[in-house]
Amino acid sequence: MSVQLLDQLRAKIRLKHYSIRTEETYLQWCKRFICFHQKRHPAEMGLLEVEQYLTYLAVDQNVAPSTQNQAFSAILFMYNHVLDKPLTGIDALRAKEPARVPVVLAKEEVRRLLNNIEQAQCQLIAKLMYGSGIRCIECLRLRVLDVDFERSTLNIFEGKGAKDRLVPLDESLHDPLKRQIATVKQIHETDLSNGYGAVYLPQALAKKYPNAPKQFKWQYLFPAATLSVDPGSGLKRRHPLHESTISRALSKATQKAGLTKKVTAHTLRHSFATHLVEAGYDIRTIQELLGHKNVSTTMVYLHVAQKNVLSVRSPLADL
Repeated sequence: MSVQLLDQLRAKIRLKHYSIRTEETYLQWCKRFICFHQKRHPAEMGLLEVEQYLTYLAVDQNVAPSTQNQAFSAILFMYNHVLDKPLTGIDALRAKEPARVPVVLAKEEVRRLLNNIEQAQCQLIAKLMYGSGIRCIECLRLRVLDVDFERSTLNIFEGKGAKDRLVPLDESLHDPLKRQIATVKQIHETDLSNGYGAVYLPQALAKKYPNAPKQFKWQYLFPAATLSVDPGSGLKRRHPLHESTISRALSKATQKAGLTKKVTAHTLRHSFATHLVEAGYDIRTIQELLGHKNVSTTMVYLHVAQKNVLSVRSPLADL
């Protein structure tokens, strides 16, 4: 891929305010697509070459439908927004993803899982994901000012789909969060004394409020252990804790707790929603708390809620 095309692709992605993770993913898929076709320029290719590449991913690489669709979306974005060359009939190449039932833990299983998370910070993050129903990345991107102890809420700023929302904060987490904030303050003061302490702010807020990046209220609630270079600005600063840290902690706790289910960070969010359904909460309320665009996405929890499953009497009992 030429440097010029790469820069154009990156610029278009940032113009549409896609996340840095989406930017990196799209760039990688477009590079792979071009390398697969011996580095031919995408403008010289079309629907046939796209189909050949997606077929290669599905047949030769045996990737999951979701992975195939991720590559599809990246290539489609490049043709539509960078090359200005829409491909007629490309939607027919989109892989059909299977409708899967989410993995849900019973309340006792959640308790065992949480109690077996060794590191206090990771345990607090897991409790927030289950107690507030937030995604792992949303939890890790929380800032000090997003915690409202008076109203017992968390402010989720620009969650999935660039939507803001409020979620409940259980009172049992007030004291642990206050201790975490005190730890963040110590880290921040050390960073300031070493000439750092400025964090990334979205939507050019740093230009509008030049002093804001170094203000304590904007600091991440769960900062990384070390400073690192920001890929967007090239500045060295403290980023939030990486998701892999939480994944490892949950994997280890799952084994210690003796759970046989496949547990991920999203399992806690699934369990939050399902337990609310079982408690009788309205599906629209749960939709708002989860930040789902369509209620149909939320409806899946009606199918896994225990009260719905147990209301069906097995015909085996009549034999």
